[in-house]
Amino acid sequence: MARSRLATALRMAAVAVALACVGLSLAACRSNGQAAQAQLIAAEQTGAVPVYNTQTLTMATARPVDAYVMLGGRIKTCWFNRSAPLLPAHVYRADVSPDGETVKISIHDKKDARGLAGDVAYSIDIADRDGATVITTKNRTMTPSQAAKMQYDINRWKSGQTNCSRELPGLAGR
Repeated sequence: MARSRLATALRMAAVAVALACVGLSLAACRSNGQAAQAQLIAAEQTGAVPVYNTQTLTMATARPVDAYVMLGGRIKTCWFNRSAPLLPAHVYRADVSPDGETVKISIHDKKDARGLAGDVAYSIDIADRDGATVITTKNRTMTPSQAAKMQYDINRWKSGQTNCSRELPGLAGR
């Protein structure tokens, strides 16, 4: 009985340490490139979020597979939950390389009522480049407000927030 409690306590401690490591590594996230940094600073000052078509973000310490676990979990929980999905007309797909060094998350339009994946509407590529994990997002067919909300969530989660938010950012350049 005591061994069982000790084993359970050790497992819980290991999970807590893993979650703390993910949180710390996400806190080390930074924007890649002066233009993207300037856009984010402007957005913070005005309360508006720029309409992104493609954005590259760098996570300094997390491996691609770790970033995928964090982002993929948040995406499924917040955008595709059963009770109030943000994207009810879309399907989530992810491909992870065997070594965990490249990940492609794709959000597809639903092809039909059965929920089959149609065309890619939004993609998130996660890869190791020069020792840093780089996250590149690409809006293909989402509306500007949907894409801005998705980018807003990704930026929040990347900075360490873990909650789902129904807050819709204002759009700059509309």
